[in-house]
Amino acid sequence: MSAPTVYDVAERSGVSIATVSRVYRNPDSVRAQTREKVMEAARELGYVPSGSARGLASRTTGVLGLCFPDYADPDAESAAAASDADDDQAVMLYSDQIIRGMERAARRHGYALLIAASLDGGPESLVAKVAGRVDGFAVLARTVPTADLEVISRRLPVVMLAGPREIDHLDHIVVANTEGERELTRHLIEDHGLRHLAFVGAEEESPDAQARFRGFQEACRDAGLPVPSRPEVRAGMMTQAEGALAADALLDRSEGTGVERPEAMLFANDQMAVGALQALERRGVRVPEDIAVTGFDGIPLSRIVRPPLTTVRQPIRQLGEEAVELLVQRLADPGRAPVSLELPVSVTRRASCGCG
Repeated sequence: MSAPTVYDVAERSGVSIATVSRVYRNPDSVRAQTREKVMEAARELGYVPSGSARGLASRTTGVLGLCFPDYADPDAESAAAASDADDDQAVMLYSDQIIRGMERAARRHGYALLIAASLDGGPESLVAKVAGRVDGFAVLARTVPTADLEVISRRLPVVMLAGPREIDHLDHIVVANTEGERELTRHLIEDHGLRHLAFVGAEEESPDAQARFRGFQEACRDAGLPVPSRPEVRAGMMTQAEGALAADALLDRSEGTGVERPEAMLFANDQMAVGALQALERRGVRVPEDIAVTGFDGIPLSRIVRPPLTTVRQPIRQLGEEAVELLVQRLADPGRAPVSLELPVSVTRRASCGCG
């Protein structure tokens, strides 16, 4: 069966070939209703745009792709600049580390890396930027709709990074989110004797944050503590600014209503935890003497803030490297069984919980 072409998409959607081309090259120039009609036709047909059809068919572009949402966090750079550390890696956040790992492995295999990181234009824009120009690509969970990934994966190798395995036939890599947060929470309970803990999560669409909250719940249950059904606070975006707002909200709640102030704030990622450290210092709350603070990820910034952050370190660069290895293996052997990897994590104990 021959691959669907731009002509097929134009005929199915009832528009001109030029309009189909504009949808993929400059989506903002096409009315939303028309754009959706074209994208729906493309999904139904299994069409993937390509700047070089022969190159795509023979897998000779020499390029691998990465799709992730660009949740910029300008506060992170400011925090690193304000520190005394002379460390040019300090501002590298989660996505930066994945890129570094993918770049290293791609170069080793003779590939270049194409990055699509944008919230502008939506998921279709990400797919249009990457899918037709690469031999295969990695995508962070919830970046591209599952239906679109299904279509793309018929034509290209795709590796899912983080989150649940939504498509069984795709290769998938995740880290031990639940286990890591469980061990961190146990450390606070058993080694520091803390009993009143507040978990700060993210909006429900974040699968990693959900998995980490489950680990928190398990540790509370194992210790005979009350098990909350939801995080104390849900942040809209997992940035430093949102972490500061969450810390302020928890303090305001205890001061305004008489609710007991938490002995520890556990954040679903390091960026929020760093923001919380800044907010607590601003309000004269000592860490860890008054409140312990922990994060998750192990980004470089976590070790240079004051006090240094207790966190769960995940092998973020390895996540990127393994993604490339799986793509290269899939290109060499398209028929092999799909692989699902879970990478281990480790608790890093520092001063923000009372260690170190």
